[in-house]
Amino acid sequence: MATDIHPTAIVESGAVLDENVTIGACAYIGAKVECGAGTIVRHHATVEGKTIIGRDNEIFSYALIGGQSQDTKAKGGTPGLKIGDNNILREYVTVHCHSEDGEYTVLGSHNYCLAYSHIGHECVIGNHFILGHNSTLGGHMIVEDHANVGGHTAFHPNCRIGQYSYTGGCSKVVQDIPPFMLADGSPATIKTVNKIGMERHGFSERDISMAKQIYKMLYREGLNRSQALERLGEIEDPESPIAKAIISFVQSSERGLA
Repeated sequence: MATDIHPTAIVESGAVLDENVTIGACAYIGAKVECGAGTIVRHHATVEGKTIIGRDNEIFSYALIGGQSQDTKAKGGTPGLKIGDNNILREYVTVHCHSEDGEYTVLGSHNYCLAYSHIGHECVIGNHFILGHNSTLGGHMIVEDHANVGGHTAFHPNCRIGQYSYTGGCSKVVQDIPPFMLADGSPATIKTVNKIGMERHGFSERDISMAKQIYKMLYREGLNRSQALERLGEIEDPESPIAKAIISFVQSSERGLA
């Protein structure tokens, strides 16, 4: 199928649209945008900046994708945004470019950002991430695959969100959320293992049991991080992918653990 551009849409000279792209009424596509095959930009949405979009994405009405970084230290130039494939960005979603010339904010593939959610400058987002309504990722964040964030949740810049974790709605997050854990509250703290999420993604009872064992060492024995890491050396299966993911995350945490 040919690319379909509504007569009222504005596509600036220099924009590159692949085959079968649909641009809705009154949408705006900037001159430095590259848009992959099968992507849909619905009416009144804006894609600007040096934004490179993969295949089969859907950008809903009034979203602003590739907007200028809100970082007060931004230095101009041509920073950008890279988006993978099969993402859904709902109404009024904002995703901002990097702050440094030639660098990119990154949003992977198969992610779902619900209405009014925001991804700040210099974030690096993995795949299969769900970001709830009105939730905000501050700049410089790293989000691992299959994380899930409830609505109206705010993250401090430089936080990390571990794989298969869940953060409850209306939370205030100022520290890192380890993989496979469930966080909630203001400020958010780890409440338990994300058992339901792990079950839904096909993890075995052995995997879930391992996550629970590590959770107890980290959060129920009154240990500081150094002491907890020593205790983690005593787990029954140190080669478990679950154990490796959590231990590596804890060891590299800079903001500390929620």
